[in-house]
Order: sequence, then C-alpha cells, then structure tokens
Amino acid sequence: MNNEKVRMKNRSLRKAFFLFFILHSSFFISSCGVYSFTGTTLDPNVKTITVNTFTLSAAGGPANLPLTFTEKLKEYYQRYTSLKVLPANSDLILEGSVTGYEVIPVAATAQDQAGQNRLQVTVQVRFTNNKDESKNFDQAFTFYQDFRQNQTLTQVEGTLLPRILDQLVLDVFNKTAADW
Repeated sequence: MNNEKVRMKNRSLRKAFFLFFILHSSFFISSCGVYSFTGTTLDPNVKTITVNTFTLSAAGGPANLPLTFTEKLKEYYQRYTSLKVLPANSDLILEGSVTGYEVIPVAATAQDQAGQNRLQVTVQVRFTNNKDESKNFDQAFTFYQDFRQNQTLTQVEGTLLPRILDQLVLDVFNKTAADW
C-alpha cells in the first residue's frame, strides 16, 4: 500500500509541474512581443532580402569561399524566414567580405611547437534595413575550429570550414533577424 501512495504522489507532482510549465511558457511567449517559433523578430512589413555576393579580402582561403558563404546565407534566410530573396531593391540588404582566413597556433608543447592549431575565419558584414534604419550595422563576425598539430590544413579544411561557415551564418542571422 505504501508504494501506491508514492506513485500517486509522484503523479500529482508531475501534473503540477506540467501545469506550471504550460502556464509559464504561455506567459513567456505572449510577453515577448513580435516573435515566431523560427526565432525571428522581423517586422511583418519586411518581405524581401538581398544577399549580395561577398568578396574575398583575405590572403588565403579557397577561392570559392565568398560564394559559398553567400549561398549559405541565402539558403538560411529562405529556410527559416518567409522573406523572398531578390537580386536587388529589397527591404533588407546583406553584403560584405571575407576579411580573415588564418591558421593560428593555439597550444604550445614542451618543444615550443604548436600542440593545436586554429582555423579562424572573419567576415565583415554590412546590413541595411530599409524599413528601420536603426537596425543597420557594419560588423565583423569571427568563428574558428581547432585541430591537432599532426594534421595539415588540407586534411581538415573540408570538415572544419563548413562548420565555421554554418556558425557565421547563424551569427549573422541572429544579429539581423532575431535581434540577438
């Protein structure tokens, strides 16, 4: 009989927690203002975006790096917003350049050699919001991935670079569409 009381008490606690969670979640969502479940806080009047092809201002890096980054940006906005991507004359405009592509030693060994290296990419992004100029910015975004010293950049670039670009796209998206 004692086990039955414990089970009943546990069920009651679970129900209470569930109700508490539901009530607080609905309060939080309703108090956030303009918000969507995709994470965007875009003004409903914003309907279009132009992502101009980024340029390469860095010494080094793959020649197709700016084009790859540009296409990843376009794809992300198409997937996670209702914005229509236009070649020009849109409500939002993204443009810029890849300004950094470097391998940096980050962890020294006892033999004064790099124990770990870091591939770091920086993009300079200019964002223009033609509906709300207070949202405009010109900002650098940097992200990196580390790799072991016994690996060459050629060996790891194909794995690390997509991860870096994905994070940079997410950072730009959060700054432009999610107000983070």
